[in-house]
Amino acid sequence: MSDSKIALITGGSRGIGQNIALSLAQKGNDIIITYLSNKASADETVAAIQALGRKAVALPLNTSDIKGFDAFADQLSKVLKTAFGKTRFDFLINNAGTSLQSSVTATTESQFDEMMNIHLKGVYFLTQKMLPLLQDGGRIVNISSAVSRISYPGVSVYGIMKGGMDVYTRYLAAELGARGISANVVAPGAIFGGGAMEDNPGMRSFVEGITALGRVGLPDDVGGVVAFLCSDDAKWVNGQRIEVTGGVSL
Repeated sequence: MSDSKIALITGGSRGIGQNIALSLAQKGNDIIITYLSNKASADETVAAIQALGRKAVALPLNTSDIKGFDAFADQLSKVLKTAFGKTRFDFLINNAGTSLQSSVTATTESQFDEMMNIHLKGVYFLTQKMLPLLQDGGRIVNISSAVSRISYPGVSVYGIMKGGMDVYTRYLAAELGARGISANVVAPGAIFGGGAMEDNPGMRSFVEGITALGRVGLPDDVGGVVAFLCSDDAKWVNGQRIEVTGGVSL
């Protein structure tokens, strides 16, 4: 049985999730990613991880479909045994998500419910379902957003859900400490390249103007932070929100 640790990254086929997967693989971890619909991109990510000499598997998962989590847990359990020779994994990275640009006055109930299912309710109950398969002494890293701290028009629903994620993470840390499991939340700013961020010259110029380091964020700015939180160097970091924005002031 291999001594390598295994990370499960939701939404790991592109953007931030893909960079997290590659960063963890570069640190010597084996990887399981989930994807919603783009199997080709997931397969490319798996191939890139395998090229680093690590094991990798991609599994389909709709993180907003709570009723599908039992079947996913069963599939994951089988994959852990057949592909990795293990019964548990070590790191859970709740990354999957999408954004919504809509004003307070225009947001519909269905949009609100969709964002809640993806970013808060889905994460809550997927994590609950994964806990029996998560190794004692493992790590949970939830991906939040800078908009849970700063506010600008058009992202109220997204910001509300990410704010809930920040609070939820502190409760995870408090309740899972007896198992030696730490939980932290990483809050990126606007990340361009393969994600859900609106990408045009005007938006890039705006983000550059409010960022102390004078450029937009890229997926590569986030993956290493998550990999650090899963390393032995971060063994005493728990219940923390780490903002990764390049110094956004707004």
